[in-house]
Amino acid sequence: MDLNSILGVVLAGGKSHRFGQDKSQVKLNGKILINYILNEIVDKFKETLIIANTPIDHMQSDKISITQDFKNGLGPLGGVLTGMKWIREKNKSYKWISTFPSDTPFFTKKELDFFYENIKIDESKLFFIKNKEKRHNIFGLWSLDLMEQLETDLLKGDRKVEDWANSIGVTTVNVEYKKPDPFFNINTKEDLKKAIDIINND
Repeated sequence: MDLNSILGVVLAGGKSHRFGQDKSQVKLNGKILINYILNEIVDKFKETLIIANTPIDHMQSDKISITQDFKNGLGPLGGVLTGMKWIREKNKSYKWISTFPSDTPFFTKKELDFFYENIKIDESKLFFIKNKEKRHNIFGLWSLDLMEQLETDLLKGDRKVEDWANSIGVTTVNVEYKKPDPFFNINTKEDLKKAIDIINND
């Protein structure tokens, strides 16, 4: 598939209630958390957009832009729609956005390449990664054709990614991996300790 038609989008607009502070800015092995995913994806796209609602540190690159959610409190789907709106407002030519969380330090471009290589782009408007019967809804590829429907449903009150994706139809790509789990995400300080142990025992 043509990666030039895709905008990379890192969703970092959450409030990190369970962690107690902005987890995208937490240091893991001397590197802030958001930079782990950025290091893996920035070279894949012409541009990557970070969605964050407070000022944050991140790796510097001419290919990275940052913006706030167009409306607070809408969760990840609000971030998806914000990415789509940014494309329209900036008159960009992207047809898809590829979304990523900011808290998965072990995800690599290897998993991303496999995901893209196994997508049949004409079969769906929405694709998610799946592994071991678990669907990873934030690792998604979303067609801009979904924008109007998404905005209508969001403002009507539909906030759950899982339910909305099921309602409009989603295709999954099963991605196999070896340890460490590339989908391990850091929600709590206990998770951060686990991540440190994984790195130290690697």
